[in-house]
Amino acid sequence: QVQLVESGGGLVQAGGSLRLSCAASGRTFSRNAMGWFRQAPGKEREFVAGIGWNGISTYYADSVKGRFTISRDNAKNTMYLQMNSLKPEDTAVYYCAADANSGGAYFVSALRSQYEYWGQGTQVTVSS
Repeated sequence: QVQLVESGGGLVQAGGSLRLSCAASGRTFSRNAMGWFRQAPGKEREFVAGIGWNGISTYYADSVKGRFTISRDNAKNTMYLQMNSLKPEDTAVYYCAADANSGGAYFVSALRSQYEYWGQGTQVTVSS
């Protein structure tokens, strides 16, 4: 059974930092694009950041560019999201996602429909 499990969420003051992890099990995603999405109360799930399987190609939503950094360790089948300079508007449930299909090393997608596997989410709350 394929599972993606997020961890590292919590409550932090504005300006603080958190590091999210997404551990995959049941299959390897070392040749698959992965990404982070988030969903705030009353809003649709939105793209945050994506990374190609080579770990070099990355893509960010404008709202987090320069503050968040996505990375991955294929040997550990794990993806990370380093979040700095957090703002109250970053408050949301954060989900990791993985593409079931193996694409090019530099392939990254911001589309929810591209990702077939999803974690259960981890809550990030930023207080003002």
